[in-house]
Amino acid sequence: MSDFTSDFWSHFVTWITIIGIVACFLLLWTTARKKVAAHSDNTTGHVWDENLAEMNNPLPRWWVWLFVITLIFGIGYLAAYPGLGKFGGKLGWSEQGQYEAEMAKAKAELEPLYARFRAMRAEDLAKDPQAMAIGDRLFMNNCAQCHGSDARGSKSFPNLTDNDWLHGGTPAKIQETITNGRIGMMPPMAAAVGTVDDVRNVAHYVLSLSNSPHDSVRAALGKPKFAACAACHGMDGKGNQDLGAPNLTDDIWLHGYGEDAIIAMINNGKTNQMPEQKDKLTEDQIHVLAAYVWGLSNNSNVAAK
Repeated sequence: MSDFTSDFWSHFVTWITIIGIVACFLLLWTTARKKVAAHSDNTTGHVWDENLAEMNNPLPRWWVWLFVITLIFGIGYLAAYPGLGKFGGKLGWSEQGQYEAEMAKAKAELEPLYARFRAMRAEDLAKDPQAMAIGDRLFMNNCAQCHGSDARGSKSFPNLTDNDWLHGGTPAKIQETITNGRIGMMPPMAAAVGTVDDVRNVAHYVLSLSNSPHDSVRAALGKPKFAACAACHGMDGKGNQDLGAPNLTDDIWLHGYGEDAIIAMINNGKTNQMPEQKDKLTEDQIHVLAAYVWGLSNNSNVAAK
């Protein structure tokens, strides 16, 4: 209950809770003492639908005691656990504390298993069914939201099964990416390329690099202007994994395909981010997950070994 913005709300919750419990006790006590005058036939005199009479019978004892026991339990619970404003309870329980205890227990139970994985290369882990089953669960829980349950990605989220890597597809690079995350940024390049027509020509030249449908005349005019892009993508357009610059010759389009998509990229640039996972996953989990991801695009290599 540490998220209260002021002591007022802590006191407000505390007093509302206490008043509610006391009011329930008073209600039970007053209703138990109140006697409704009964007629000779033990009815209250209320009749509905001509012949439905309300009887003057008290609540069963067990029912009354059930109310009392519930209230006593509530008092005991509030004394032991958080519930009265900022009061943390005598047992010192908290969600964070329970989470940390459960995580520590799980880590201790899994330590012998991860100790075996720790000594294995990623290429060997990719052939271990038990390691890959754990890697699959880690991927589903932490990566599938963006890359898809089949790891084939979608627009702006890379396909992890095709051997086309922005920053490198070795186990070490994959582990580095998972650990620290990545920020990919292409700045707006329209001013460096030239006129609106120049931008369109460069778009057609980019399309020509992968033998995609294009206007050859415009592509020829756009080739000299592509020099503005070569610092990252290279003069041959094959990209640079040290910079995370995509290969433009492989007909794989992360952020959209076609003239309009490329023109929009040149004009507006793009910033894409993969969040770091080092605060969510342990080093051993990242080691197994990296091996799993590496295996997705190296299935034939794994099967052949």
